[in-house]
This record gives sequence, C-alpha cells and structure tokens, in this order.
Amino acid sequence: MRDGIELARLNIPVVALLTEEFWPQGDFVAQAAGMPAVPRVRLPHPVAGTGPTRMATIASDNATAIVSALTVPASP
Repeated sequence: MRDGIELARLNIPVVALLTEEFWPQGDFVAQAAGMPAVPRVRLPHPVAGTGPTRMATIASDNATAIVSALTVPASP
C-alpha cells in the first residue's frame, strides 16, 4: 500500500493488490496516508503459495479489474 500511495502521489498509475484478509489494513494505511481513494483490487486469500495454476486463475479472474483500476486517478 505505502509504495502504491507514493507512486500515486507522483501521478504514476497504480493499483494496489490486496487479499481479502488484508483489505482492512489497506483501508487503514490509505486513510492514514491521506489517500483513501488509492485504487485497489481485492484478491482471494491466500495467493502466495497456492501454486502456478491457482495463481494464473486469480490473475485471469482479476485482470479486467486491475486494468480498470489503473484508469482511475488516485486523489488525495
């Protein structure tokens, strides 16, 4: 989240990828950093360690949302 927020502040298109387990922490960090609208996509938890096939499915299932989120300007 913090890296994404810093990039958004530089007007670099960004989307933070957060699993549902860490979504509340992402909200907290974004709010605390003064950028509650930084674009985010919620992924199922877990992603890491689930194997290449599952990770490819998650990527495929979320590609459209990720691209769409990249077109939303992050505002403070």
